[in-house]
Amino acid sequence: MNIVVLCGGISTEREVSLWTGENVCNALRSKGHNAILMDVFLGREDITTDNAFINIKSISEELEIIKTAGKNIEEVKKNRKDFFGDNVIEICKAADITFMALHGENGENGKVQAAFDLFGIKYTGSDCLSSAMAMNKSVTRMIFNSNDIPMAGAAIATINHGYNSCEELGLSYPVVIKPNCGGSSIGVFYADNDEEFKTNILEAFKFENELIIEDRIIGKEFSCAVIQYKALPVIEIIPKTGTYDFKNKYSAGAADEICPANISEELTKKIQKIAEAAAEALGINTYCRVDILTDEKDNCYCLEVNTLPGMTRTSLLPQEAAAEGIDFPSLCEKLIEISLNARY
Repeated sequence: MNIVVLCGGISTEREVSLWTGENVCNALRSKGHNAILMDVFLGREDITTDNAFINIKSISEELEIIKTAGKNIEEVKKNRKDFFGDNVIEICKAADITFMALHGENGENGKVQAAFDLFGIKYTGSDCLSSAMAMNKSVTRMIFNSNDIPMAGAAIATINHGYNSCEELGLSYPVVIKPNCGGSSIGVFYADNDEEFKTNILEAFKFENELIIEDRIIGKEFSCAVIQYKALPVIEIIPKTGTYDFKNKYSAGAADEICPANISEELTKKIQKIAEAAAEALGINTYCRVDILTDEKDNCYCLEVNTLPGMTRTSLLPQEAAAEGIDFPSLCEKLIEISLNARY
């Protein structure tokens, strides 16, 4: 197949997206596909629809093109109104499918998916509506509450209101402060008292104008991927120091990731059932990853649903697939197959 692996963009998760794109592109090429890397925002001036899938450059060359163009990304943002870069739409239309290796804003929020639907471009992952609902944590909460999916207590904070305490929001310490539409733990802060709350909420508002303030659940963290509404083996995440923040997520050896999780069969099935219910509530009939916390009594709390989970070889979804005997290149092909079957 001729495949565009779409990555990059302008979100806070741009670098993570490039890692995913590199790994997916390598994997698809190893399976014999004509896969190319494209930055959704910067595009590619060096290729056209006539030569995009002929005489393909090496991954390192394509990455260098993207990273070189990305050095001036702030200037590009200032001087351009449209989002899609050079030749992106044209080459994605010419491809058999676009593999979505995007993360964060304008990648997971459904906007690119909606545009692709209008252009008739085939793509992997969830559709525009499911993506938009899952990306917005306040919308996700409303949907989960109506479907009896357990979540921690929470409130919404907006930038045009001054906050001195979480008690003003009907919560009590400790709390977690997070951007409403963020990911990869970027912009996430914690507060155990009023002083920390006042300081950290201002820091979090630098990332977004709307925040979710949640009761902090002290316990264990799990993740469970769901493919076509069927849960994969549960993975437990144990940071060696601190919390499972951006640094611990993407630094080699910073956290132990145990798959299948060393937990009881009863708790395993409980987590898998919640993950499947979360995917169904949001209508994600392709694939996603659901993050879940448990407290000391094994009560489960759904954190969020990732519609385009990380896809490096050591990311959580590939680890769960490996536990079922699916290697990384085969997983990439499988995600393409189920996306095509779901919508086209």
